[in-house]
Amino acid sequence: MILIPAIDLKDGKCVRLRQGIMEDETIFSDDPVAMAKQWVDAGARRLHLVDLNGAFEGKPVNGEIVRAIAKAYPDLPIQIGGGIRDFQIVEQYLDAGVSYLIIGTKAVKEPEFVGELCKKFPGHIIVGLDAKDGMVATDGWAEVSDINVIDMAKRFEDDGVVSIVYTDIGRDGMMKGVNVEATLKLAQSISIPVVASGGITNLDDIRALCKVADQGIMGAITGRAIYEGTLDFAEGQRLSDELVGAV
Repeated sequence: MILIPAIDLKDGKCVRLRQGIMEDETIFSDDPVAMAKQWVDAGARRLHLVDLNGAFEGKPVNGEIVRAIAKAYPDLPIQIGGGIRDFQIVEQYLDAGVSYLIIGTKAVKEPEFVGELCKKFPGHIIVGLDAKDGMVATDGWAEVSDINVIDMAKRFEDDGVVSIVYTDIGRDGMMKGVNVEATLKLAQSISIPVVASGGITNLDDIRALCKVADQGIMGAITGRAIYEGTLDFAEGQRLSDELVGAV
């Protein structure tokens, strides 16, 4: 199980939000490329980038920073989400060296778009499902739907999606621990690998996820914990390798 550092981009800076609220931000760096280097030096095997402005505006806003990070680390898999709503944006990111595109709001509102993307860009598409109390949220978490997250995930099983990034909104940025139960329930319900996101706080969360990793959980995204120091990223990855086996 790989640990994936999150670099959330807002107005050109590296920030973290609490429960997706744009006004409730903590700025951790004015230099996201330097922040990427910090995690790469600590042993990151993949980076998770989010264009927060893009998620709200429906189009990339921090694309130049994403391209700069991809250029600096051409051999490192990078996944990006936020504002990816058409084929042209996907093509531009792939041309820039990004490995995976995370489709969130558009996947929920137009599921057929995911199938079309997977046909045109096989092996590069991830679906990001954010949920509150098991129900899917969209538009930067501003809207909570009446769609069950497991039912939504099942719609993508035959499309060729690489993985599902599952975020528990209630835990994200709150340092309350990862929702292992909900993540495992989703992983057991679908054939697509799941990446856990939201609430990872310390090594105990890593241990808890590692216990069930063999049931379809391929990785975990961590943000606030590694920025505030409650989780040492390198130590967390070493523990995961020890408990699950190195990838």
